Formats: sequence, structure tokens, C-alpha cells
Amino acid sequence: MSVQRIVIVAGETSGDNLAAGLIRALRERRPALEFEGVSGPAMTEAGCRSWASSEELAVMGLFEVVRHLPRLVALRRRLRDRILAQPPLAFIGVDAPEFNLGLAAQLHARGVPTVQYVSPQVWAWRQGRVRRMAQTLDLVLCLLPFEKHFYDGRGLVAEFVGHPLADRIPLVPDRAAARLRLGVDPAATLVALLPGSRRGEVGRLADDFIAAAAWLERARPGVRFVAPMANAAARALFVAALERQRRLGPLPRIELLEGESQAALTAADCALVASGTATLETLLCKRPMVVAYRVGQATESLVRWLGIMKAPYFSHPNLLAGHRLVPELLQRAVTPERLGQELLAWLDDPVRVAAATAEFARIHLQLRQGASERAADAVLALIDRRGGV
Repeated sequence: MSVQRIVIVAGETSGDNLAAGLIRALRERRPALEFEGVSGPAMTEAGCRSWASSEELAVMGLFEVVRHLPRLVALRRRLRDRILAQPPLAFIGVDAPEFNLGLAAQLHARGVPTVQYVSPQVWAWRQGRVRRMAQTLDLVLCLLPFEKHFYDGRGLVAEFVGHPLADRIPLVPDRAAARLRLGVDPAATLVALLPGSRRGEVGRLADDFIAAAAWLERARPGVRFVAPMANAAARALFVAALERQRRLGPLPRIELLEGESQAALTAADCALVASGTATLETLLCKRPMVVAYRVGQATESLVRWLGIMKAPYFSHPNLLAGHRLVPELLQRAVTPERLGQELLAWLDDPVRVAAATAEFARIHLQLRQGASERAADAVLALIDRRGGV
């Protein structure tokens, strides 16, 4: 019988947090389990022995991945060899599908049970991947309800487990407490700027986010800005962008925070957010938002040429609502003026804000499922079926 060990490979900050919650839930059910793999600080704190940092997988965009391909291929080869030298009860890839699905395929071929926690966006683009996934994955754990519906009937076992953020964030946010925590006047107009956690997205969005803040401050003097930084690398890039923009003209004061995204979002009147998990966090904090997304020019050209983008929206709020609930701006539409105008539109329309907030609350309830516990139960059921424990 295999040793009572699970290998987890998580990509970037959001994957690290998801994996940490799963590790704790698995340990509550099977205290003898051990965990190793590619981890971040949250996983390490939860008891995972780290083989490499999850930040090594924080790469986005088709051509951006190509630039890092030799390093990623070498890392995947090392992981494969290390895992197969002592096969675990299961391999769990958390997010980072471009990396984890290939690794899962190699492990599955050698009899290791394979799980993908966080569905790749196959419902949005490159839907042909589903056939390959069905051949190499034993289970997909879906955070969003429409993802399981997509997989049903396509030969792939999928479970909707909900989203851990929905479990952790209160249904009714305490705005007064958040403002007190951040030292923000109850009467102030506050805008949160969240430019992302990955180097690529921060590098592509930070200048426009800062310039949008300057535009908005000119249109609405007295607006305050906070920018929670996801990690040290994101902070360094954002500070560099501040210095560039300051040379171009006067800027409003933007207070940088270490983490504190939930407090910043809860305290804010609205937020400017890079597309990704932060848009879901903003929704759960019941804050109106403007979503921006930008990839490299080569990636954009290839996606347009191949016509592989199938989803009508790219932000979590709009995908979950099934309609354009919040503004989402892509590529060349991401300009300081347009971002500022969309933020100002939220600030000037309390009726629209109230309607969006009510829909955010409905979606929050739908996602509040006890995700880490449900995911742990599904993983252990798979292991038990395979005779692991």
C-alpha cells in the first residue's frame, strides 16, 4: 500500500490559500496524512513540506508561458521523478492548469490518482481540452456551479464544492469596522485599487490604475485611495509605476497596504480590480467594481486569430450572474479615462449600487458551501475507492 502521503502543487497566492484550507480539512479527517509539494506560505503553515515555491508557477498568457517554458518543463520533470520515486495516495493540482494538467497526465499514466482543484476555464476557451482531461484526471473540484454543469456528460467526474472565500467572508460586511481598522473617516469617499498578484498583470495594469486614480481625483476632489499589495513583487512593481506616473504629473495620495485586501474592499465605496480571484473577493465584500484585463500583444493576437474564446464575459461577477453586472474592460479599452469614468459612474449612482449589492449577496449564498470540507470529502472518497487508506 502507498504511504499515507498526498502531493499538492499549487500556483500563486490564490492556489496557496485554497490548498492550505484543503490540507487542514483533510488532516481533520485523517490526522495521519502527510503533505508535500509546491507550496506557498499558507500551505507551509498548514503543514505541507515545500519542494518549491508556488510563485514559480505565477505565469499568465500563452506567449508569457513560452518565455518560461524551459524552466517550467525542467521543474515538472523533477516533480514527476520525485513523485514517482515514492507514489502518493493522490496528486492534487491546485489551479495553474497549464502546468498541473501535464504533470497529472504523466502521473495518471503510472497509476497515481489525480485531482484538479479549480477547474481550468475550458468552458471559456480551448474546449477541446476536456477530452484529454477526461483521460488523465480522476476528479475535478469546481469552485463555481456552472463548471460542473459544463463537465456533466463529457466523461469527466466533477464536483461543485463552492468557494472557500465565500465561507470565510461574512455575508454582511462590517464596513464601519473595516474603516476603523484602516483609519478611514466614515464620511470619506474611498476607492480600492487591486492591480493583481502576478508580475505580468501588475506590470501591464499598474500605470493605468494609478493614472485612473489621478483622473478620478480631478473629477471628484477629495477621493481617497488604498492599494492592497498581494505580495512583495507586486508592491515593487506598483511603487515603480508610481514613480513613473509622478514624473508625468501630480498624483493623489495612494496608501499602499500589506495584504489587507478584504479590509480595503469592505471599507471602499468601489474598487478597480484586475480580473481574477480578486473580482470574486470584491463581489463577496459586496462592493461595486470595475474589472480590467490585459495580456501581451502576441497572446491577444493568437486568441483572436484562433477564435478560441467562447465565454461572453471574463470576470467572475458577470460569469456568475449570467449578464453584465459590472463593467469589464479588455486590452486597449483599459485606459485611465475609461477606468475613471466607470468608477465615477458607480459613485454617482446609489440605486445601481444597491441593485448590484443585492445580486452579490445572492451569489454569495450560492457559493457558501463549506468548500474545503466538501473538497476533502471528495478527495478521500476517491482515495478510498482506489484502496489507498
